[in-house]
Amino acid sequence: MKPAIWLDGSLCDADSARVSVFDHGLTVGDGVFETVKATEGQPFALTRHLRRLARSAEGLGLPEPDLDEVRRGCEEVLGAHPVPFGRLRITYTGGLSPLGSDRGTAGPTLVVALSEAARRPDATAVITVPWARNERGALTGLKTTSYGENVVALARAREQDATEALFGNTVGALCEGTGTNVFVVLDGELHTPPLSSGCLAGITRALVLEWVGAKETDLPLEALRRAEEVFLTSTTRDVQGVHRVDTRILPGAPGPVTAEALRIFTERAAADIDP
Repeated sequence: MKPAIWLDGSLCDADSARVSVFDHGLTVGDGVFETVKATEGQPFALTRHLRRLARSAEGLGLPEPDLDEVRRGCEEVLGAHPVPFGRLRITYTGGLSPLGSDRGTAGPTLVVALSEAARRPDATAVITVPWARNERGALTGLKTTSYGENVVALARAREQDATEALFGNTVGALCEGTGTNVFVVLDGELHTPPLSSGCLAGITRALVLEWVGAKETDLPLEALRRAEEVFLTSTTRDVQGVHRVDTRILPGAPGPVTAEALRIFTERAAADIDP
């Protein structure tokens, strides 16, 4: 069966799904999105993801999305193409527009698509990159389709046999990864950068803060060099230990704090599909 795609109100397959070459999401990256973990046809934390989609749309100046319609699209795609473990992608763009930065009047484009995903290993390698997140930018804290910086940084990570790249911000503080939030253990205590660092308000990050507990702390990027443990959080990684940061090896990863965070997260997530 070919993957199902929900485009502006109806299901279609990958061969027939078409978005205009003049769509503002394509021409200037004017759009927002969410990635939702789907397990056996069930989306995880969908309500939280839809709320963030609406916040991102508002921050970008897009019309408020009809979240009931988005939810219908998710249900139809998941029903048409259930997979054991997948990535459900919701994309909401500025729609058909003139070439240039001005938006048109045709209204937004909404796409929901699903693809199978590989389950993450317990630990991975990361690198730091020399480019900074702008904690004062117009898009700070919004999950937009303007992902060029992340593409470049992730390609650098792949060149160094890593699966993620971590950014500092303009003042040299630890911020986030290309698609993850980062937690570090310092002197036995769990810390993560605050939202004021410029990082995205990750759904998994928020759940770890609620279920496991951690201090939101301004940390220098160099904290990665002295942390006893480091782990990443994201929708498809859940809680993933880090066994190497640049050339520094963290033996035994995932460490005890990471392992406990993963245990709690796994148990709580299994008990409530939409926390």
